[in-house]
Amino acid sequence: MVVCGLACWRCRWLLPLLLGLAIIMGIIALAGRGWLESESEPYVQQASLWESCTRGDGDLNWRCESLMEYGWGRAAAATYLVGFVILVICFALAVIAFSIEILRFNFVRGIGGLLFVVAAFQIIGLVIYPVKFTEEISLSGDNMFSWAYGFGWASTVVVIGCAFFFCCLPNWEDEVLGNIKPTYYYSSPERAPYLN
Repeated sequence: MVVCGLACWRCRWLLPLLLGLAIIMGIIALAGRGWLESESEPYVQQASLWESCTRGDGDLNWRCESLMEYGWGRAAAATYLVGFVILVICFALAVIAFSIEILRFNFVRGIGGLLFVVAAFQIIGLVIYPVKFTEEISLSGDNMFSWAYGFGWASTVVVIGCAFFFCCLPNWEDEVLGNIKPTYYYSSPERAPYLN
């Protein structure tokens, strides 16, 4: 019988895998042009973390303005990017931590602390962007914060979840290392219900 619970040694790669997923979502958020988009036709507004683009109703070409000219644009990009870089470092540290046979649980808890720092940086960037964007950039038509912005939040939510697991993992040290024998519960044949 093979049993693999949340904190067993065979399942140790789930947390680095989730961090890798958060990195992929962070890359999509950093490179995506869908932070803000027009909600319906005509599609005249489009923005990324780095620039805001507009076009006229019948125009096919986008006119783009860099958001790095604004202090809040630089702040939003810098905080999200710093969080992303620390996330990549945490991913590398997690792979190293789970690769060695003798797992250093205080090291794992440190990765969890760094992941909370990542989440703080990313949340700051994700909050600055919509607040200041809607205040300082003139918008035309109905607009919505779209898919790339959503990937930024999804990455942050995964990071927060992983941070809790990394911080709590040392509490299950014996289970993860396999130092506890499994307990099996058997019912005796006398107690089994008779089937007629």
